[in-house]
Amino acid sequence: MDILNQAEIALRQAGYESWPWSGGRVPVLCFENLSLIGFLHAFPSAQSLVSGWEEAQKIALTRFAPALKLSGAKAWNVYSLFLTEETAPTLVKRIERIEEDFSLTRKIARSGVKSAADLQQALLTLLPILSQPTLDQADFGQRLRTRLKDLSPAAVTAFIGTGKPRDIAEILEETP
Repeated sequence: MDILNQAEIALRQAGYESWPWSGGRVPVLCFENLSLIGFLHAFPSAQSLVSGWEEAQKIALTRFAPALKLSGAKAWNVYSLFLTEETAPTLVKRIERIEEDFSLTRKIARSGVKSAADLQQALLTLLPILSQPTLDQADFGQRLRTRLKDLSPAAVTAFIGTGKPRDIAEILEETP
């Protein structure tokens, strides 16, 4: 899987601006929106991720330091992502510990990013919440009555019907 291209697609769909940068030791996808800035580093192997993430972060931050200084509040919300397609069970704990390093940037580190679903999972922190409630063809008036069972039936009827706000307020004030 081409992590950088797939990440660019996912991040752009989520409203980020993005651009590739090849000035580091590994390919980098830079991205930002109104509230954060990030650098996604795609490593060829899990071992290279473990041994090279700090240098990769330092190179990107050094290169973009002038822009970060001008970014205002966003400079406090910078992410570094370190991803590799390679699965390495013996390095999983070391990769997870990268995220516990709170110096310079917030970090997301993953190995085994082999599919769009894996990438989506790695990017969850950065993506908007996507919730699609399922609504069946129920009678919404009845559903609302069920949820408003603690109110007087007269108030619910006025609310669901064409009752005026003043009338509904009077009914609610009169109800114990």
